[in-house]
Amino acid sequence: MGTDTVRSPAPDEAAGRRREQRGWYFYDWACSVYSTSVLTVFLGPYLTTVAESAADADGFVHPFGIPMRAGSFFAYSVSLSVIVAVLVMPLVGAAADRTGRKKPLLAAAAYTGAGATAGMFFLDGERYLLGGALLVVANAAQSVAMMLYNSYLPQIAPPEERDAVSSRGWAFGYAAGALVLVANLILYTRHAAFGVSEGTAVRICLASAGLWWGAFTLVPLRRLRDRRAPAREAALPGFQQLAATIRDMRRHPLTLAFLLAYLVYNDGIQTVISQASVYGSKELGLGQSTLIVAVLLVQVLAVAGALALGRLARRYGAKRTILGSLVAWTLTLAAGYFLPAGAPVWFFVLAAGIGLVLGGSQALSRSLFSHLVPPGKEAEYFSAYEMSDRGMSWLGPLLFGLTYQLTGSYRDAIVSLVGFFVLGFVLLARVPVRRAIGDAGNPVPERI
Repeated sequence: MGTDTVRSPAPDEAAGRRREQRGWYFYDWACSVYSTSVLTVFLGPYLTTVAESAADADGFVHPFGIPMRAGSFFAYSVSLSVIVAVLVMPLVGAAADRTGRKKPLLAAAAYTGAGATAGMFFLDGERYLLGGALLVVANAAQSVAMMLYNSYLPQIAPPEERDAVSSRGWAFGYAAGALVLVANLILYTRHAAFGVSEGTAVRICLASAGLWWGAFTLVPLRRLRDRRAPAREAALPGFQQLAATIRDMRRHPLTLAFLLAYLVYNDGIQTVISQASVYGSKELGLGQSTLIVAVLLVQVLAVAGALALGRLARRYGAKRTILGSLVAWTLTLAAGYFLPAGAPVWFFVLAAGIGLVLGGSQALSRSLFSHLVPPGKEAEYFSAYEMSDRGMSWLGPLLFGLTYQLTGSYRDAIVSLVGFFVLGFVLLARVPVRRAIGDAGNPVPERI
């Protein structure tokens, strides 16, 4: 088992670490606008509307000859983007660990995603296939970039700082999402005053997220630094590298057990994030302005929630705090089934509940996993983690889309996600995290 020598950092070393941490926060600031404005608010309802305009008399579109309800196209596109990410992330993660050159790979992934997002300005008329293709590219690139971004956490923060650093990163992201959503709301609600149509306003909001993503990515690319890596064998193709990583994880079964638990409950979280606006728009009959305000409420409360849950973790430990957040997720999502149509106040109450637990549950999961990664394999292990975060979250959207396909009800689709949180709670509760950290060769924090 590996050991770390505990020592006080030199002033220059501590200052350099803080500089890197501040740069690291700014990637959340850069890319979270995509998750918020594009994936959560605008693209789901807009792409669904575009698909519906291209549908036949029975409400079906036929991409590549495959019949599917127009209302399921967005969810299926999200699932397809995950399959692409699964093929790419293990290869990129292994290459990052082998060469130690994460920044060029981060830049390539970030600007691929930003470019695809900016290209959504051209999504109009019946171009639902263009929208699906851009979504697949942007979402897969976001997954790859986030894997590389997350893998910096063990390198820029000692164990006792990681919960706080991870929580601040999420808070930065939600603050950026809220700021841009305010601008989106002004443009969308006053589009006539700006001389553009409603559809053009939506396309401007989509494209501006790509420009924001690309512009602010320059900050972490200047602040973060690559570490020299020991010589390692050549990277393997996608699924082979994933299999090799999983085989290595078998030597750390408790790390694998945590990853399985996270895969399950985070699948539910990511599906709620990506499908909530479709549920509000198509099932509850809420307007786009109401949805923007609701997501803005989520962003504002998520900043406070991420920081508050970070403080709770310092007192009660990250694992207990995450378990508590899963209980809150379960109750909130179950309540969502009973929301009356055309009642925005209750939708805002639901959004508030989601916001308070959203950032904290994700931030603490990331920091907890960072303790379970064997030293020197950060990107490789975080590639598997990212598949659970934005990557392996294909089952939830697929289940959501299939449930709607079979029942025609978004209420049935949303309540089908409760099981992810219940099963995730059970699996996480069974993981002895202190022993898992020691088995990975890392120092065990006083409270975890």
